[in-house]
Amino acid sequence: MHISSNIKVIIPAYNEEGSIALVVNDLPKHLCNEIIVTDNNSNDNTANAAKLVGATVLFEKKPGYGAACLKAIDYIKQKGGCDIVVFIDGDFSDHPEEMEKIIEPIIAGDADMVIGSRIKALRERGSMTPQQVFGNWLAVTLIKIFMRHQYTDLGPFRAITWNALEKINMIDTNYGWTVEMQVKAVKHKLRYREVPVRYRNRAAGYSKVSGSIKGSILAGYKIIKTIFKYI
Repeated sequence: MHISSNIKVIIPAYNEEGSIALVVNDLPKHLCNEIIVTDNNSNDNTANAAKLVGATVLFEKKPGYGAACLKAIDYIKQKGGCDIVVFIDGDFSDHPEEMEKIIEPIIAGDADMVIGSRIKALRERGSMTPQQVFGNWLAVTLIKIFMRHQYTDLGPFRAITWNALEKINMIDTNYGWTVEMQVKAVKHKLRYREVPVRYRNRAAGYSKVSGSIKGSILAGYKIIKTIFKYI
């Protein structure tokens, strides 16, 4: 793929020392001009590991996935914006080399937002816990019922144009980030696409959401609350 777009990649990270370099190294550098890692108050060597492989490292002390993403968005805004923003997790569960298929519908002019859908056929065994699978099903089902739009996943690997990102005005600072983006995309009539992506077990550490019963309950509650907030 030959592109001339200004593409930034945002990676929110909390204690991902064992995997962050893998993510940064596997992102196709010819498709993006900056990789931004927001260290969300980690107590390990995440920041240095990211710097060593060439990422721009920001720091956000306020805990929360969304808070880390908003920090990076503000940084991009201060630099004058860009054309496309790609989001990917720092745990190496996604396949960063698949970024091309994530941005292709936007480059082609067919979409304003693209979600990487972690379909069952492409998921490594055990990569998503039963509560994650159920939570995703419940969220997309509620969106279908109340908004009459069909998503298949709340996957973290996604891309959105800068203009669309500014239009939807993201505000959530934690568990509701992904679903807020998708619900607002429907509300603002953005053109969205889903593309199937592979998904594997995280390279190191543990999930801050599905890794504990408390995290799963809080995430589920926030996702449902966010859906009803915007429908």
